[in-house]
Amino acid sequence: MESHHLYIMNWYQENRFMDVIKYAVFIEKSIRLLGNNQYTSNVESGSTRTEIKHWIELFFGVKVIAMNSHRLPGKGRRMGPIMGHTMHYRRMIITL
Repeated sequence: MESHHLYIMNWYQENRFMDVIKYAVFIEKSIRLLGNNQYTSNVESGSTRTEIKHWIELFFGVKVIAMNSHRLPGKGRRMGPIMGHTMHYRRMIITL
């Protein structure tokens, strides 16, 4: 039973990467930063810098030199008379 529990924990930790990094961002600034070996992506807002650095180094086999992050606010969305908003998210600029 103990080995099964460890297997589930290891599986969760390995697949957490898909939850942490959402997608790469391709806007004018991020395309300009590619020349400086900097990559931009949106990540889960609750994830930490060390966690993101660990996953990037593990899965892509690169050495992360620096990480910059900022939190972007959610945007307002109207559905008829009801005003709502999208979730806020976090953007990381990762220097390799």
